[in-house]
Amino acid sequence: MRIGILGSGPVGLTLGKGLIQTGHHITIGTRNPAREGLQQWAKQQGQQAAIGTFRQASEFGELIIICTSWIGTKKAIEAAGIWNFKGKTVVDVTNPVDDKGPDEKGRLNLLIGHTNSAGEQIQAWLPPDAKVVKALSCIGYKHMLAPNFEEGSPTMFIAGNNPEAKQTVVDLLNEFGWNDVADVGSIEMSRSIEPLAVLWTAYGYLNNSSGHAFKLLKK
Repeated sequence: MRIGILGSGPVGLTLGKGLIQTGHHITIGTRNPAREGLQQWAKQQGQQAAIGTFRQASEFGELIIICTSWIGTKKAIEAAGIWNFKGKTVVDVTNPVDDKGPDEKGRLNLLIGHTNSAGEQIQAWLPPDAKVVKALSCIGYKHMLAPNFEEGSPTMFIAGNNPEAKQTVVDLLNEFGWNDVADVGSIEMSRSIEPLAVLWTAYGYLNNSSGHAFKLLKK
């Protein structure tokens, strides 16, 4: 599959590497495609990787992943061209937090919640037939691929309005090594998934850990 990734930070590059390893072709969309570090990264990945503008990534992708900082997400989508999202599955990996990072107690500051979410907002910004699926927002990027823990397989929570799009995302997650994926409902359930990033970060900050994840226990 051809996949466009909006965002060239650690999350975007981690997911790009994982997608290449599982046989996909990717284009990373960024504000500065000529940046030497990104060009070197693409060369290391081989012919399945390219670096381009946000628009080039969105045009390239049959599926689009958004993993920009929340502050820059709307501008990235606009730069990508709203029309390039029509009819496509869009994986929302963002968390609606500010750019200040954790406070002295390890807490992130959610900018929206309760009556809205990043997932819902992105769905509203895009064409009505774009199929947004919330995923991969409740884990640190170091454990997005092959998330193996001594205690067992962690759970990835997803939400979205389109069953076929969610199945496509489940298939990608399975390729990444996520064997336990919990579909929690419509895109509005992003309001409940996104605060998990705050909890994940606070626990890690207080316990000097990045090696933790959520697990849904089932009887």
